[in-house]
Amino acid sequence: MPSSFMPRRRLTSLFVLTLVAIGALPTMALAGTHPGQTELVREVARDTGQSPAALNALLDKAHKQQSILDAISRPAESKPWSAYRPIFLTGKRIDAGVAFYREHRALLERVAKQYGVSPEIIVAILGVETSYGGNTGHYKVLDALVTLGLYYPPRAKFFRSELKTLLELPSNKLAGPIDTLTGSYAGAQGWGQFMPDSIRDYAVDADGDGRIDLHDSLPDILASVANYFAKHGWVRGGPVAAQAQPDAAAKKLDWQAAPQWSLEQLEAWGYAPLQRLNPGQSTSLLTLDGARGPEYWFTFQNFQVITRYNRSPLYAMAVYQLSQAIAAGVHADDMAGTATR
Repeated sequence: MPSSFMPRRRLTSLFVLTLVAIGALPTMALAGTHPGQTELVREVARDTGQSPAALNALLDKAHKQQSILDAISRPAESKPWSAYRPIFLTGKRIDAGVAFYREHRALLERVAKQYGVSPEIIVAILGVETSYGGNTGHYKVLDALVTLGLYYPPRAKFFRSELKTLLELPSNKLAGPIDTLTGSYAGAQGWGQFMPDSIRDYAVDADGDGRIDLHDSLPDILASVANYFAKHGWVRGGPVAAQAQPDAAAKKLDWQAAPQWSLEQLEAWGYAPLQRLNPGQSTSLLTLDGARGPEYWFTFQNFQVITRYNRSPLYAMAVYQLSQAIAAGVHADDMAGTATR
C-alpha cells in the first residue's frame, strides 16, 4: 500500500518513535530495564535537569547481581565478638597500619590536627574498611545500588536513596564516570568506603585539584574520613572506650550508642573502671562475647561517633582496638629510634 494511504494509527506510532529517537520527546522514556527505574529516572530528571534518555541508558547498563544479594544476607557483624575481632586485629593488619602511619605521617598528622580527630583512628578506619586501600571492592557501584535499591525489599528504601544520590552527584565529586566506579557489594567507594550520601555531604577536595577522588588522592581520602568524624561530633582528645570490671551483683544493662549515664552511676551499679576516668563522664555499658568470656566496656561519645560510620558496636570496637595497637606500634618505633640516636 502506498505510504500516502498508510493508516493514521501507524503514522502516529512512527512519528512518536522518530521523535524519541532524535530526543525530541525526552520525557517520554521507554519502560525501564529494572523495576522502579522509570519513576527513579523521572525523579532524578526533575531534580537535576538531566536527560531521561541518558539516565535510562546509564541504568540499562546495570545488572542485578545475585552475589550481592547473597553477600548482604551474611554480614560479618552477625558474628560474636570472639569471632569478629580476629578478622581485624591481626599482626599483619597492625604492622601495615604502623607502616602506613609512618610513611604518611606528616600529611596524616596535619589532617588530624586540622579536624581534631586522632590520627590513629583515621588510619584504623582505612585498615578495617579496605586494608589501607588494598581492597576497595570489585563490584560495579551501579550494579550494587541497582541490585539493592530495586531488588532487595528489606532495605530498598535506603539503597534506592543512595542510588538516586549517586545519579545526582556532580562529576567532580566522583573518581570517574559512574559506570566505571567499583566498590563494595553495598555500593561504598574508595579507601574509606563512602556511600554516595557521605560523598555528597562529607567528602573533601583536600589537594585542591577541583575534584574529589577517594580512590587515588590520599589528601582527599584522609581529609574526608576526618571531616566525617568531625561533623558527627568527635571530641578532640576525648576517650573512646575503657574496660570495666563488674562485681557479682552488678546491674544488667542494655547498651545504647549514645552515652546514657555518668561513670559514677555505673560504678554505683557495680562496674569499676580499670583505668583513671572522669567520674562525671557520660557513658554507656557494652557487653561483648569475648574469647575468654564476657567483656564489659564503658563507651563514650567518640565511640558513638564511630558507630555513625558503621552502626555495629563490634565494628566500632574493632576500629578502636586497631587504632590503639597502631598507636602503640608507632610509639614503640619512635622510642626505638630515639634510643639509637
